[in-house]
Amino acid sequence: MKPAAARLPTRHSDLPGPRARALIARDAEVISPSYPRDYPFVMSHGRGTEVWDVDGNRYLDFAAGIAVCATGHAHPAVVAAVKSAAEQFLHISSDYWHEQMVGLGERLARIAPMNEPALSFLCQSGTEAVEAALKLARYVTRRPRYLGFLGGFHGRTMGSLSFTSSKYTQQLGFAPTMPGVTHVPFPDPYRPLFAGADQGVAVLDYIRMLFERSVPAAEVAAILVEPIQGEGGYLVPPEGFLAGLRALCDAHGILLIFDEVQSGIGRTGRMFACQHAGVAPDIMTLAKGLGSGLPIGAMVARRSLMAQWKRGAHGNTYGGNPITCAAANATIDLVAAGLVEHAAQLGEHFMQGLRALMPAYPCIGEVRGRGLMIGMELIEADAARTPARALCDALITEAFHHGLLLLSCGSSTVRFMPPLTTTAAEVDEALAMLRASLDAALRLRG
Repeated sequence: MKPAAARLPTRHSDLPGPRARALIARDAEVISPSYPRDYPFVMSHGRGTEVWDVDGNRYLDFAAGIAVCATGHAHPAVVAAVKSAAEQFLHISSDYWHEQMVGLGERLARIAPMNEPALSFLCQSGTEAVEAALKLARYVTRRPRYLGFLGGFHGRTMGSLSFTSSKYTQQLGFAPTMPGVTHVPFPDPYRPLFAGADQGVAVLDYIRMLFERSVPAAEVAAILVEPIQGEGGYLVPPEGFLAGLRALCDAHGILLIFDEVQSGIGRTGRMFACQHAGVAPDIMTLAKGLGSGLPIGAMVARRSLMAQWKRGAHGNTYGGNPITCAAANATIDLVAAGLVEHAAQLGEHFMQGLRALMPAYPCIGEVRGRGLMIGMELIEADAARTPARALCDALITEAFHHGLLLLSCGSSTVRFMPPLTTTAAEVDEALAMLRASLDAALRLRG
């Protein structure tokens, strides 16, 4: 490990500052209270991994807009692409053609992890990409059922919400959602639900049992899964699990949909997380890091599937918007030009630093992930590995006061998803901030 950066973590005890407090008060009068905000950060501007609040306090952003700011804040190449596109025209509906939209389709076709040519449907968000994937799967198979995974997050519209199960609050008050969705456990070697050493094999056996007893495989249109589960705890499935799903789908004529909304576009040290397992999906969903902050999503599918959609079968008004497509084109070019490899190398450096904390902090139960999609699970001091929920919440708050922006996931996992442009020096600085924040959170526990 390199030594920690020279800038020492300084606790900002007076947060939020006066300007932040004033804006938060204005927000309370006009904005929905449904947003799950964890701490009072009010952003002024950002460059790369650094961000500043309206009172002038500097932070390192290791949340990146929930893995959205793949190229960092205000990357010059992305800003230039957006400005250039905006000077031409701001919008033309998807009833027409333009260079940015076609160019993005060409880029996605080149990098798509399918085993045959791919076509893309462009939209504005991850949940819309998931909705498009579900509709395509039902359209081409004429089957009414789906399988999803406990702990998964796929969006909040009524179709995607039917699969979302990372927190019960996401579905509370909205039942009934779309019928026909059966959830199965996602394999978690750290917290095994089934007997046996290989939780991936156990989950596959459970799915086979469902096919025999309650879910006719011939009625299942698709299995929707995150190659690395995000909101459920940054869980990396056991080796062979995704390949096992692929084989199950092939055996029963079921489509395999990979939700790469959070894990795609270089986040894990490969362009797509499924490439670590060498498994190709039939359909894939993208968003978040695709536009470096601009709202864009894509549903990418094998040409043989997408070509079955008839004219008017699905559409939208803003899909293929020239401004967001320009941002996505610039983002893919930057990621493909070296940020994928950088994410892989820096992720190893980061995970080594996090694991080096474990002997001094027994509350760190496990560090897991790939590339710059890393989870650090916090546990209580017992043999049951009880999730340390309160400690996790306290650490997230303390990190904010020490100048580090973080988010949690799962029951008690701190997730790290900094921009792919983050430097080793910034990772070392973040580790120093994290250590100070852990010390402060543990002191609060007594």
